Amino acid sequence: MHLHENKTSDADWFEIAVIHHTECGSGLLADDDLRAGYAARGGWDEQTSLWMAVLEPSKTVQEDVAKLRSAPELAPGIGNITVGGYVYDLATGEVTTVVQ
Repeated sequence: MHLHENKTSDADWFEIAVIHHTECGSGLLADDDLRAGYAARGGWDEQTSLWMAVLEPSKTVQEDVAKLRSAPELAPGIGNITVGGYVYDLATGEVTTVVQ
């Protein structure tokens, strides 16, 4: 966003694209045993680790777009930038727009 504000502020083509993909390895954090070991090793609590598991990319991409749009660090300029959310399907190679 800093780049856009300072170098391309008149351009209407700038977009922050949030892309999640199917078959994400972070989904393994939904496994209780793996998550417990990961949390213990990394100093995370298990609930935070479970929250990081991407099981439904079309849902988590929406959540991440909402976080960006409401992040105080990006205000007030975020209202002037398109933030889109997309899911890349590894099996088909297709990209689906989830959030425009």
